Amino acid sequence: MIDVQHLTKHYGQVAALNDISFSIQKGEIVAFLGPNGAGKTTTMRLLTGFMPPTSGSVHIAGFDCLEEPWEVKKHIGYLPETPPLYLELTVTEYLTFVGRIKRLGPEQLHERMKLIINQTGLTEVQSRVIGHLSRGYRQRVGLAQALIHNPPVLILDEPTTGLDPNQIIEIRDLIKSLAGSHTIILSTHLLAEATAICQKVIIIHKGHIVAIDTPEQLGTKLRQSAILNLTVKQADPGLLDALGKISGVIDVSQGLTANTYIIETHIGKDVREELINLVVTQGAGLLELSTQAVSLEDVFKMLTRSNKPTE
Repeated sequence: MIDVQHLTKHYGQVAALNDISFSIQKGEIVAFLGPNGAGKTTTMRLLTGFMPPTSGSVHIAGFDCLEEPWEVKKHIGYLPETPPLYLELTVTEYLTFVGRIKRLGPEQLHERMKLIINQTGLTEVQSRVIGHLSRGYRQRVGLAQALIHNPPVLILDEPTTGLDPNQIIEIRDLIKSLAGSHTIILSTHLLAEATAICQKVIIIHKGHIVAIDTPEQLGTKLRQSAILNLTVKQADPGLLDALGKISGVIDVSQGLTANTYIIETHIGKDVREELINLVVTQGAGLLELSTQAVSLEDVFKMLTRSNKPTE
């Protein structure tokens, strides 16, 4: 549904994007993740035809963004970081205006308005002036304008920026509800947002794509060792040293409390049985033994510090 090949964008001598390529399948929600200044917004603007690339190609729903820009615009809904709202209009006036720009007929516009206002939770404020709405409701209006013509592709640039925690949850739930019926690329620098909404993550850093995969698979690829969390009933000063002598254990450290331990082991070496036997033998009392997953935050830190792409 979205196909990007060797996309490059220069601003003078500065390369904002450097030969990036990726594809997104129909119905997927994908996070375009990176630190501020990584090239996220530039990519969104190139995908929407807001500006041309220096080189490379973008195809949306089979149409070339440079050669068939009007066809591309028919197939996308775009929510920029700052929603393009007319604050003096009511919600229904604004959506009517946008629908007419999108060339919806009177009957089609009427039906889409009813559906979208309900879908985006704007029913109670549809007659209010947009300038009098909260930031959260304005964001909903921005999403409604992107959806009004029922595009197969949604391009959302930092859709929860500036919202309070409750508003963020509402917008995330709304975006998740669109999965399957729409292909969505979501630009964000918020790791929690990528984890909560998206099935796949594209990480960009300094204009280069450094990883593309699910959050879980990224963690597996980058993991150099496995981490186990051990909790025992009774703290034992000698247990720390004993755990470190088990074959396959790289390092053992004390956890947040005296009866918890963080155990680093070699990948592929399962030491759980030996750990359990040791704890039982020493009479420490096993309460919990669990594997610590590599978080998306860990992956993000590794990739945006090293510049090294994953295979």
